[in-house]
Amino acid sequence: MPEITLAPVRQTTEAAAPRPSPRRKRRHRNHAWYRLISPVAVLALWQLESTAKLIPVNKLPPLITQNSPAYGTLQDAMWVSLQRMAIGFVIGAIVAIALALVAGLSRLGENAVDPLLQILRTLPLFGLLPLFIVWFGIGEQPKIILIALGAAIPLYLNAFAGVRSVDAKLIEAAQTLKLSKFQLIRHVILPGALPQTLTGLRQSLGVAWLALVVAEQVNANAGLGFMISQATQFLRNDVIFVALIVYAALGLITDALVRLLERKALAWRRTLLSN
Repeated sequence: MPEITLAPVRQTTEAAAPRPSPRRKRRHRNHAWYRLISPVAVLALWQLESTAKLIPVNKLPPLITQNSPAYGTLQDAMWVSLQRMAIGFVIGAIVAIALALVAGLSRLGENAVDPLLQILRTLPLFGLLPLFIVWFGIGEQPKIILIALGAAIPLYLNAFAGVRSVDAKLIEAAQTLKLSKFQLIRHVILPGALPQTLTGLRQSLGVAWLALVVAEQVNANAGLGFMISQATQFLRNDVIFVALIVYAALGLITDALVRLLERKALAWRRTLLSN
């Protein structure tokens, strides 16, 4: 039987999927800046309204001011919130990826893990906070656990679906090459599940930020949520708006970082707007 080579297939593949030109890359980077147009426009209109004083200050405070209790204290509150967010999100992401691999790689793992995660998915996340306070006290633990749980559920669902959607032909090829279980996971399963996992990462970041907002307004003594809680008691709308803007900015920045990671990690994938 004549020997079959893969060289023609490789040439065909390379011809079918040409690398993007430098001009296309520059155009894509320029388009990324267009996403800032609408937020900046809203902030500019807000400041113009404040200058014209069309709406009372107690209803919509000015965007730029130094006459606010939040002035000079925002940095410390933001640092505390970032620490809580980072710790809770990392814990939730690690647990979610591990459980997704356990459930996705075997029927036994799916039967053991997936029903419990589906039960947690149907529970009201923010309604669990009083229960966490009873179990873990009023310190940092209930806040971090709530953030971790909020981040873990959407990431697990997407990572599990990504693992199960890996092409069976790739797994058969890996088995033909006698790859070990670890090599199969590293070189086939994880790259194949990466697109859907990154989608879940963006969703989990959004839920984690919402969980942080709620967690910091209950029995907290520092953080952006604590600033909102204190400002509510003293009817300081300016402080509330400042904290909300910071929350929105941090969420937008983290989402942009994940989008950047997605573009780098999935540069090989052609999409509807690739051309």
